Amino acid sequence: MKIRITCGVILFAMTFSIQGASRGISGQSAPAWDVKEWFNLESGATSLDISDFEGKVVYLYCFQSWCPGCHSSGFPALRSVSDAFKNDDEVAFVAVQTVFEGYHANTLNRAREIAKEYELTMPVGHSGSRSERPGLMSTYRTGGTPWTIIIDRDGIVRFNDFHLKPQQAISLINSLKKTTGSKDDKPSD
Repeated sequence: MKIRITCGVILFAMTFSIQGASRGISGQSAPAWDVKEWFNLESGATSLDISDFEGKVVYLYCFQSWCPGCHSSGFPALRSVSDAFKNDDEVAFVAVQTVFEGYHANTLNRAREIAKEYELTMPVGHSGSRSERPGLMSTYRTGGTPWTIIIDRDGIVRFNDFHLKPQQAISLINSLKKTTGSKDDKPSD
């Protein structure tokens, strides 16, 4: 029996075992995103970061255009949750293509095509290249894609992991909208 492991899984396993770090940073302050390429920004904007969303709950979705799980669960969940809050100014949605492999396929142009395919009107970023690992992946200690991060109004990461079901995300976002957190609060993943 053969076991197939992708390069991305091996890369992350090696990276985290060397650094001794676990995945995710739930309960910690949300660091800057360090994403240089964006589209679907508000008129006149050229960049975007967590500091632009002060006082809002943020749903941050990390993907790669060639990621099967992103298409089978991640994008449908993103669409479902963003549709549930489409007229809610207290909640913001952002997607970032975090490229750590498949550089020839996970391009900025492909991210634009994906945004069009899923009718994403939210800001979409592109980070990572053959010579530069995505900063967002390092600072948030993501484990690959699809990856979901939910940040509360006070800038504290409350969810940071793979696969969050839409109803769970909606429930978490609704509870975060009702309260302001404290850095000492424990997230309820």
